Amino acid sequence: MAQVAERAGVSRTLVSFILDGKPGASEETRQRVLAIAEEIGYQPDSAARLLAQGRSRTLGVMTDVRQLFDSELVTHIYPAAERLGYDVLLSAKLPDRDESTVIDSLLSHRCGGLILLGTSSPPEFFYELAERAPVVVACRRLPQLRTDSCLATVRTDDAKGVRQAVDYLVESGHRTIHHVDGATDPGSADRSAAYLAAMRAHGLDDEITVIPGAHNEDAGAAAARMMLAAPVLPTAVLAGNDRCALGILDVFTRAGVDIPGQVSLIGYDDSRLSDNPRIDLTTIHQDAPEIARNAVELAIQMLIDGPGPATDVVLEPKLIVRGTTGPPRH
Repeated sequence: MAQVAERAGVSRTLVSFILDGKPGASEETRQRVLAIAEEIGYQPDSAARLLAQGRSRTLGVMTDVRQLFDSELVTHIYPAAERLGYDVLLSAKLPDRDESTVIDSLLSHRCGGLILLGTSSPPEFFYELAERAPVVVACRRLPQLRTDSCLATVRTDDAKGVRQAVDYLVESGHRTIHHVDGATDPGSADRSAAYLAAMRAHGLDDEITVIPGAHNEDAGAAAARMMLAAPVLPTAVLAGNDRCALGILDVFTRAGVDIPGQVSLIGYDDSRLSDNPRIDLTTIHQDAPEIARNAVELAIQMLIDGPGPATDVVLEPKLIVRGTTGPPRH
């Protein structure tokens, strides 16, 4: 900026005003400064701008330590933030530690922006929180994101991922496809709605069965025991996430149910355990590195530039076929 000011024959303060789009310079001076800045390759120093504004260079991240996919996101959030010169402060959501407590703790440690993983708070909570600090909600769709708000989302197209799974199962010959939902866990509502829509699109209205569950192994195990108690097993099960699928797989295997000979099983997330050779779970892949990168960049962008247009980054899912699925046994 000092070089631009010297070559343009104006003060550094005036250059700063012009580059920030503020009034105070004639049109001729403004054009001269902008031309010189472009000629010498001027790039704004985000660190200096934040320092001048008294802003923090720490991103606060809330995570559910029990969720495998959240841990993968955290693994990629750290390097994404460090590449841009930011620190990360982590705080855990626990059964006896609610989200408000976690967030207040992060803000009390002067985190400039927040990245929330595994959050289940109502949408109004995030809009109010965004008045205090920039907020990025990961892996969850929020209805009616507002413009001029420091609130953004980055997520996978959950509905499309579930449609891919149901389409694959139907094309493989399955009709009796059960879904174990995730109750109020993030993404559950969209995944359940997509299952219902996909089954109806294939004319399988009479085969629809949604079993109450949650995104953990205990819920999957309970759902599996419920299916074992029924007169007939389904030929395929779509679990709310990989952890739920692992609970189903464990109970079915212990009961002597052949996976995938008798029942095909699909999870959601493509967490690291899913491709373990002894598990080999068919699942819907979420791109953890891209979710993390986008979340970090959105948080920093809002931290530097303030409120902007409503931003909902939606990434593509991908069905990963492994050893827990196959055609039904006739």
